[in-house]
Amino acid sequence: MTRPRIVVTGMGGLCCLGKNTDEIWAAMRKGTCGIGPLTIPDKDDLKVSIAGEIAELPGHDLDRRQLATMGRFGLLAVLASGEALRQAGLDAGQMPEMRIGAVIGTGVYGGDAVEQSYRSVFREGKKRTDIFTVPKAMPASPSVQTSMAHGLTGPVFGVTSACSSSNHAIASAVDLLVLGRADAVVAGGSEAPLSYGVLKAWESMRILAKTGCRPFSADREGLVLGDGAGALVLETLEHANARGATILAEIAGSGFSADASDIVSPTLEGPVAAMRDCLENSGLSPEDVDYINAHGTSTQANDKIETEAIRAVFGKHADALSLSSTKSMHAHCLGASGALEAIACINAIRYGIVPPTVNYTESDPDCDLDVTPNEARRRPVSVALSNAFAFGGTNAVIAFKAA
Repeated sequence: MTRPRIVVTGMGGLCCLGKNTDEIWAAMRKGTCGIGPLTIPDKDDLKVSIAGEIAELPGHDLDRRQLATMGRFGLLAVLASGEALRQAGLDAGQMPEMRIGAVIGTGVYGGDAVEQSYRSVFREGKKRTDIFTVPKAMPASPSVQTSMAHGLTGPVFGVTSACSSSNHAIASAVDLLVLGRADAVVAGGSEAPLSYGVLKAWESMRILAKTGCRPFSADREGLVLGDGAGALVLETLEHANARGATILAEIAGSGFSADASDIVSPTLEGPVAAMRDCLENSGLSPEDVDYINAHGTSTQANDKIETEAIRAVFGKHADALSLSSTKSMHAHCLGASGALEAIACINAIRYGIVPPTVNYTESDPDCDLDVTPNEARRRPVSVALSNAFAFGGTNAVIAFKAA
């Protein structure tokens, strides 16, 4: 039996680059860096001073009672999913017979809700926290809030695998469609890590940058965290054609692996295995790939190992690839990064433009691929890979291709 083809019919997103996908893509094309000064409460007690903060949320008409039950990452997921559903032309209220699901990933949890509970008890002297602290903070919150806000009654669940969460969510949505468990699925990720407690914990790891995010540049000094969410609407090609939907791209396949080695230090073998698995699952050869949106976190070890892994998988063709890390612009949004990077991959295919790696100042012999430094580049892109290599060695790679 032939596996059904899975296509993307809608996209939604918001991050420090913009409050919708058009704004995000325009910023990526221009090479705009959305990272700026951190403005959260108690920031003076933090060493980190920069982040990818969302300056303005899009307007919405969400019910006040539901808003009272949402943490920030739940709200971001609802907003991104709403944009994706609108572009796809799907309204669950008008299509009650459709089984529309939601699979949303997150890398951490609702840190803002937990932090507010501590403030209430230890600073404000209250005897109890907000009654909705648990549902606001739980990792499933973005998926269930998306379901409730948009009336999605198909399969709904959350995915958490650190920085690979979005890619695992997208792949899980593909599986639901292939198995016939849903007619359409909203898939992506949401994250809101810019709270005092979460940032303080990341500081302890000594991998946060002080001055900027510079992936693959010899003077890179670490990653920068950001708020964000991204969502794709996925359907089978047959279903999308039957309802006359506009097709943005196709999910060619996916690949996974586990390092099974160290909780924070990446291996070479894990990323190599995930990329090779993705190519095999997609029926692609290395030479078919034009662009890779790299994991590219701007740490010394990660960027070096990712470069080695790409060379191991693609051989001589590695020198013909375009590579970039859009985290240099939208920061590392942890479990949401893969969804934002999916938007970059899909638009690279649609418009024949590779977004740049900005803030690149100095070549590194250990990162000797074409990383599209500082300025976007026009080139035909038929196939793009999105790499996600997370803490704990949970690796997930998605292949997109022109439909």
